[in-house]
Amino acid sequence: MARIQTLLVANRGEIACRVIRTARRLGIRTVAVCSSADRQALHVRLADSHIEIGAAPAADSYLRIDRILDACRRSGAQAVHPGYGFLSESAAFSRACREAGIVFVGPSPESIAALGNKSAGKQLARSVGVPCLPGYNGSAQDTDTLLAKARAVGAPLMIKAAAGGGGRGMRRIDSLDDEGALREQLDAARQEAEASFGSGQLLLERLVLEARHVEIQVFGDSHGNYLHLGERDCSTQRRNQKILEEAPGPGVSPALRDAMGQAAIELARAVRYEGAGTIEFLLAPDGSFYFLEMNTRLQVEHPVTEAVTGLDLVEWQLLVAQGEALPLSQEQIRWQGHAIEARLCAEDAWNGFVPQAGVVLAWQLPQGRAIRVDHGLTRSPVIPPHYDSMIGKLIAHGPDRESARRSLITALSETSVLGVVTNRDYLIACLQAEPFVTPRLSTAWLGQHADAFTRPAPGPAWWAIAAACQMQASGAAYGEFANFASTGRRAWPLLLAAAGQQQPMQVSTGEPGRFQITVGEAVIDVALEPAAQGWLQATVEGVGHRVHWHAGNGVACLDALGVCASLTDRTHEGARGERKASGRIACAMHGLVVKLAVQPGEQVQRGQLLLAIEAMKMQHRIESPIDGTIREIGVAEGQQVSPGRLLALVEPAASPG
Repeated sequence: MARIQTLLVANRGEIACRVIRTARRLGIRTVAVCSSADRQALHVRLADSHIEIGAAPAADSYLRIDRILDACRRSGAQAVHPGYGFLSESAAFSRACREAGIVFVGPSPESIAALGNKSAGKQLARSVGVPCLPGYNGSAQDTDTLLAKARAVGAPLMIKAAAGGGGRGMRRIDSLDDEGALREQLDAARQEAEASFGSGQLLLERLVLEARHVEIQVFGDSHGNYLHLGERDCSTQRRNQKILEEAPGPGVSPALRDAMGQAAIELARAVRYEGAGTIEFLLAPDGSFYFLEMNTRLQVEHPVTEAVTGLDLVEWQLLVAQGEALPLSQEQIRWQGHAIEARLCAEDAWNGFVPQAGVVLAWQLPQGRAIRVDHGLTRSPVIPPHYDSMIGKLIAHGPDRESARRSLITALSETSVLGVVTNRDYLIACLQAEPFVTPRLSTAWLGQHADAFTRPAPGPAWWAIAAACQMQASGAAYGEFANFASTGRRAWPLLLAAAGQQQPMQVSTGEPGRFQITVGEAVIDVALEPAAQGWLQATVEGVGHRVHWHAGNGVACLDALGVCASLTDRTHEGARGERKASGRIACAMHGLVVKLAVQPGEQVQRGQLLLAIEAMKMQHRIESPIDGTIREIGVAEGQQVSPGRLLALVEPAASPG
């Protein structure tokens, strides 16, 4: 097969950037595709050329096979790299590329069909002797059949989307007693699977408690060579979505690694698999393992495998796609040290993981030999509401697990994204939690311990830094402030709101950049001066702190002392009392209303489902905050909504007596 000269990357964000960089190192010309929302994205700027293929929604751009193939024709690309997500596991896309004479950097459509669907994959796994969990993966998909099969499998069980992963279309069922609730969960899983993967097919699987999620990276080529690159532990999950991954798996012995690796290779060999693939297993506490699924693509977490093996998996993908043999044999694979990856996402982890969208006002990412950062951020990036919420990935590599863990905590503490809420502090809490440190991992550990995590809250020193930054940025410290100081008044009143709190303060100053802030009973001296790479140096009572501050267009944000929050100056508004619990429910995200469960006039109870919104490929339940009566529904099924939109109005129930 001829060498690839021009490669089209059929994806966006950090994975598109990551593929482009390897292709460039190999001397391959790259072509980016983009939606109208991504015209200024980093992957567009990195590629040698780019072609816009449609509107912002993925269904109108990144999921359009016809437009991607047309972009290949127009750009002269001989090959397509699908990245992950979107069309990466589409047998139809792989087949369309082959029919168009374009190299698909991935497995054949036959391999994807045999392994990419969870149900088909389980049937194949059983046929080659790989252990599978009890469950149902049949073609009959009506709700009554699924209810009957669920009772046969027994609880606890998992409902899963057969055509995809990432936690979408997945529901845990602990009891089968409430048939109505089970029907609701089946319907919700089917809708989410259909929206995410274009298929509502479901499977049922018995749940093994306290099990770990361990996956094996495999590779195959067109010469009949197969090998594995070891395991990754992906047990740290929230809502069945991975947020921390590591390699090698803690406590995985060489014998267990070899057994799981050989089982994975048998599956790959059974379908003559070519390229990179991942076989996911459930690892029980007694050391037994069960096949879950195969991801017929590169994984989000592939960098931890690259870190411990020293290999470039995208390079291997491109070599295999060109018809070359795997560069190494199984005996030549070596693993060194330990690597941990954290997924930095635009979501409010302390408020139900609500996805965030908007303009990133300013950002800083760590640098260092032990840290790798994969991202797609430009100078003033926009996080669109149409795609996955992941901003980037931080990967720490060290000689052992503890050194990697500590390095990653440091790297996250040096990461700052202003203007959009992220899960940074939640990731740090995960890395510091006792079950992760020990480690005592399972897919359930985070859900069992996360209630003890608390959002970092501003303290007096944080408020003092915020006051100093606000006064300096507004010019008050040198203009109006100086005028009022010359009149002999002792302090300038300031009322700031941030992180759900508001703080009255008094500010006085002497030299430029030096402030004295009264916060409650505390009087705090703060000095501000520029620091390297866009940071500020805030010296509080003689102790220096590196802080990140941005003010502009009426928005101010501060990241200091472990607290990142937007600020509002309410000095001229006066103090406001706390609002009472309200039945007014406003939208907190961009999304699509996919279900209305109540109508005006209906009585509801606190916690009852009112509607569901699909945002960033996930379905979010909107529940009543109080007991009462529905007085107004502000949206309709199928309607696009944005933050602030009235969803529903619940009139509080009358107090007894």
